[in-house]
Amino acid sequence: MKVSKVWANGLVAATFLAAVSVSTYAQDAAAPGAEVDNGDLTFQKYLDYGGWVGWLIIVCSVAMVALIIEHCVNIQRDKLVPPEVIDELEALLTEQEYQEALELCESEKNFVTAMVGAALTHMEHGFDEMRDAATGAATSEIGKLNQKISYMTLLANIAPMLGLFGTVFGMVGAFTEIVKLGPAVTPKDLAGGVQQALITTVDGLLVAIPCICFGFYIKNKVNTICDELQSVGFDMIERFRVAGKSA
Repeated sequence: MKVSKVWANGLVAATFLAAVSVSTYAQDAAAPGAEVDNGDLTFQKYLDYGGWVGWLIIVCSVAMVALIIEHCVNIQRDKLVPPEVIDELEALLTEQEYQEALELCESEKNFVTAMVGAALTHMEHGFDEMRDAATGAATSEIGKLNQKISYMTLLANIAPMLGLFGTVFGMVGAFTEIVKLGPAVTPKDLAGGVQQALITTVDGLLVAIPCICFGFYIKNKVNTICDELQSVGFDMIERFRVAGKSA
């Protein structure tokens, strides 16, 4: 099963669970005499206290895990640019089969073939134009990879904001109890709102911290791979500088 399909199925399942939690949470809140259980904090209670905001953060965590798996699997040099394609392209250029090389670049889309293909389309304009075209293609490919990993940054920002929202929402609930009950209010009456405030804050941080750490790691990995692939692409078109000087 493809990673993208696993991710989609996980998001659907988490969204369904979130909807169920929202419904249950609303029914419990409306039930007369509903009160916070003061027993041990079990996993089920942890989920219940987080409320619908907690389930939204869980959806974010599912997306985070899916992105981490997808990036670990696909953001590799041999995945981005298969070695056999590079060997075939190198052989065609060595044999001066430029039309065949261009067709290969168009049929096998990757970082290096995008650079070389752009350069080959500017052969008649000289080496400088070829190099500029290859540089532009490399910049475009780098942008695509950075856009791909930018979703980790998005989750790293959304998760703590949802946690903060849950904190405020829980504290509003606690203060509402104070206003409603007045001097008769007890710590038990405030526990539900405070629990939600603290649990959603923890949930948000549990998603944001791995996102930030892994996002930093994968961004550095992408930069390293892009530098290596740019060198491969520029080395391939460097032969045209020598050919131009020889001519």
